[in-house]
Amino acid sequence: MAKGNDNATLFLKKGVAPPSPPKRTYGDACLILLYPPGPDLGRRIALTRDEYVVGRVSDNDIVVPRDAVSRRHARIAQSEEMGWYIEDLGSTNGSFVNDVRVHKKSLADGDQVRIGDAIYKFLSGSNIEAAYHEEIYRMTILDGLTGIHNKRYFMDFLERELAASQRHGRPLSLVMFDIDHFKQINDTRGHLCGDHVLKELAARIKPRIRREDLFARYGGEEFAVVLDSTALLGGVAFAEDLRRRVRATPFEYDGESFQVTVSLGVATVDGESAVTPEELIARADEKLYEAKRTGRDRVVG
Repeated sequence: MAKGNDNATLFLKKGVAPPSPPKRTYGDACLILLYPPGPDLGRRIALTRDEYVVGRVSDNDIVVPRDAVSRRHARIAQSEEMGWYIEDLGSTNGSFVNDVRVHKKSLADGDQVRIGDAIYKFLSGSNIEAAYHEEIYRMTILDGLTGIHNKRYFMDFLERELAASQRHGRPLSLVMFDIDHFKQINDTRGHLCGDHVLKELAARIKPRIRREDLFARYGGEEFAVVLDSTALLGGVAFAEDLRRRVRATPFEYDGESFQVTVSLGVATVDGESAVTPEELIARADEKLYEAKRTGRDRVVG
């Protein structure tokens, strides 16, 4: 060590380095894009740094090029106190964890994170690879927005159930329905409100679905329910119950409440031979359009 006066600089001997700070380890983590559909669906974003800024413009660490996402929307980071967390950066449309709007919140394995209208699944921990592949499989059979089955799974299921109906000579009913004036909801209240209505409607109906039946999002604002061993009268009664459930309680979004109604069509087979899924869907859709033409908010079977 060099000698000198009290204000002299101290030099360390060659070869001696200051101790490195302990490396922070929080385990593997990633985000998986669940919604919206498109070429990036299922994309995995590995979180290997301490901090990421998420936003619409290209200079962010994670770019989400959606109109509902702010230029600098949120921060996803990790700390000793909170582990992984999300912090909203004053965005217009908010940041949500499991459908609850948050300013700053720790993230747990399996949390659903919504930034604007983009939805991600947060995965962390030692089994992240297995969880990722399980999530990718779920994405092939479930709708990313509503969490119910998607059209692909619905078509496979309906084909199997029609074959069983024909083989055993038992009835099968199909209920097709959609939201009345849904375009008006999107146009006047915004697409985020429209997404909320789709999710809320699915949540209201799911408890009514039996284990042997299937509830699916057919596309856009149209949904389908396959009712095993159910004749036409039972299918119509089921559809009427769904109509009342949707209408009974106003929907709420951004501090406002508003009425939502659905129109429903019901078609049934009674062990008929050579009925394809497309043919049965066309029958139910015809009844649905009749419900629309005759005033909406009604069931036609």
